[in-house]
Amino acid sequence: MKDKLDGIITRYREDGGNVIFLLQETQDALGYIPEEAVYYFSEKLDIPPSRFYGVVTFYSQFHLKPRGKNIISVCCGTACHVKGGSKIADRVQRDLGISADGETTTDKQFTFEIVRCVGACSIAPVVLVNNRAYAEMNAEGTSKLIKKLKKEDSDAAN
Repeated sequence: MKDKLDGIITRYREDGGNVIFLLQETQDALGYIPEEAVYYFSEKLDIPPSRFYGVVTFYSQFHLKPRGKNIISVCCGTACHVKGGSKIADRVQRDLGISADGETTTDKQFTFEIVRCVGACSIAPVVLVNNRAYAEMNAEGTSKLIKKLKKEDSDAAN
C-alpha cells in the first residue's frame, strides 16, 4: 500500500498540492480512504489528519470503509418516499441482511445505502445499482434485481 501512496504523493506534489485530488487518487487506487493512508499522508506532507477527515466527511463520494462490488442506493427523497422508497429500502435491508448506512456484506459483494435525492423525481421511485438508475421500482422488482446480481456473482466465481 505504501508504494501506491508514495506514487499518489508524487503526483500530488507535481500538480500543486490539492487534498481533494490526493483523496480521490487514494480512493481510486484502494476503493476507499483507509485510516492508515490519512495518517501516512499527514506525516509525509505535514498536514493535520483533521484536514483530511474534514474533506472526507464533507463530500459524500469519499468512503472510510471498504465498499462492495455492487453498490445499491435507494432514493428516499420526497417523490421516491411518497411512491414507496422506504418500502424498497426495508426490503433491500432484509434481502442483504445489512443496514442502509453504507454497510457492506461480509462477502464484499454488496454495499447498501439510502440517498436523499438522485434528481430523477419524474421516474420515482429510483434505485441505483452501481450508479445505473432503475426507474419506477418497487420492493419486489428490487428484490429480483438483487437475486440476479447474486446469481451473476455466483456464476462468475465458478
